[in-house]
Amino acid sequence: MKRKIAAIFAADIAGYSRLVAEDEEETLRRLAAYRSVVDDFIARAGGRIFNTAGDAVFAEFPSAVEAVRCAIDIQESLRTRNMAYPPSRQMSFRIGITIGDVVERDGDLLGDGVNIAARLEGLAEVGGICVSRAVHEQVANKLSVQFADIGAQEVKNIPTPVYAYLVAMRREDGTYATPQIKKPAAKPLAAGVQNWMWPMAVMVVCLVAIGVGGFLYFTKLELRDKARDSLQASNHAAPVTAPAPTPSATAVAPPPVTPATAAAVAGRPSSVPALSTSERFSAEAVPFVTDRARVVLANEYVAAAEPKAFALNLNGVIGLASSQPNEEAAKSAALEQCQERADSIQSPRKCELYAIGSNVVYPHGRPPVPPLPWFKRDPVTEKPFAPAAMPFMRDQAQARLEGNYMPGKKSKAIAVGPGGNFIFYTDGATVPEVVRRALETCGALAGVPCMIVAIDDVFVVPVPTMMKATGPFRPADNPSIAGDARDDVARQLAEASTGWNAVAVGSSGRPGMALKAASEQDAVNGALGNCAKRDSNCHVIAIGPYAVGPN
Repeated sequence: MKRKIAAIFAADIAGYSRLVAEDEEETLRRLAAYRSVVDDFIARAGGRIFNTAGDAVFAEFPSAVEAVRCAIDIQESLRTRNMAYPPSRQMSFRIGITIGDVVERDGDLLGDGVNIAARLEGLAEVGGICVSRAVHEQVANKLSVQFADIGAQEVKNIPTPVYAYLVAMRREDGTYATPQIKKPAAKPLAAGVQNWMWPMAVMVVCLVAIGVGGFLYFTKLELRDKARDSLQASNHAAPVTAPAPTPSATAVAPPPVTPATAAAVAGRPSSVPALSTSERFSAEAVPFVTDRARVVLANEYVAAAEPKAFALNLNGVIGLASSQPNEEAAKSAALEQCQERADSIQSPRKCELYAIGSNVVYPHGRPPVPPLPWFKRDPVTEKPFAPAAMPFMRDQAQARLEGNYMPGKKSKAIAVGPGGNFIFYTDGATVPEVVRRALETCGALAGVPCMIVAIDDVFVVPVPTMMKATGPFRPADNPSIAGDARDDVARQLAEASTGWNAVAVGSSGRPGMALKAASEQDAVNGALGNCAKRDSNCHVIAIGPYAVGPN
């Protein structure tokens, strides 16, 4: 056994027993999907899961900053996924984080640090985060995060009260949710205190309050004058300004199967290509932003005087600062400017540093995107876009498309991830711009490449109508297809870039395919006929890019 100091992260699902009692199979399936998302975020943030029990997750991080950043990313991602479900069926985590001395034994961690993290998790709001004072001290000046001080809290099996803070989580509309302040721990008065003592206690408190109030009043006058002088002295360092892009982007939650789960099932890593901290800044390589913003960066940021910094968020909002007194001031100014712009357009995404000086420091790497070309126009399969025809979309998602994408100005595009999560942008300068941005944002959220399904008011992929689309079709890991035939199916589908395609399999997993058919009906009939030549009990499993099942 060895001792060490670590940031301990504890997460648990609120109301898990009720969810299981109402629908055990669906709850367990969603738990596996959500856990895949949580595990992926923890791994990408440099954390290590050391214990799990049912719906609970315990992880260690070498840095409190990374632990809190990871927790925020997890809660924002799961909040998006929960939007697809009614409030009674939403699956939300509580997360607690502390820094403590722990003992490591056979890979597991034990000690007060683990216990306190678990108790802080219990103090967190549903979908929220609660941290100890030690974590707050480490994070307060390093992350653009708001906290609510809830004071010292008495928690089970911990002898002394734990001083705690709640993290103010960002709502979908970009505003901050005000945490519900929990009452600090209070020791009960001894049973022997007599009623006659209360008037005396009240009088003493009043006298003390009067004295303290007077002291604070005069102190406030002095501090206000000093603060005014300090502000005037610092106003000479102003950040470089840049036009704030106004993206019209919406992210909608997927059904239970998540991209990370899909990658795990397929045996593929869902990691994102890493950006080296030594990579030089290039405006053309900045993701998420508009082409116009790239021009601003090339003209203003590249030539700006150091110390300088550049921040952005997933919706393409940017913030620039240059000619600052030092690097820390540049970082703070860039993040503040970016976040103010993000808040003004109600972007739910937080801003992060992308570059300091001429070096890229963005921690998440380049977003995964599919190989070029990102879309193909085929009159044989194209048809007018309709929200109700979007594959594996719930009513809430269709309503968002109806209310936001349909009336949106061109150029516009929709990208869909493997789990059904989607991103769209409207009112873009060009089709290539909105396609790139939609794929970059969707890929960053999903962790794997997404697919463009609609451009302007047209579906640009074949959308099944004869059967129900249940998800993206991935022949390389489809268990219905015999193992020795999967690669060949994947290759032939990749080469058939036009027309309607369909795949059918029989009881022995022998596939039958129809490629480049003139209609959906022709593709289905052709696939079934081809399958019947080599297998029995054939049925269609894919139409176009989608896995399908009965309507």
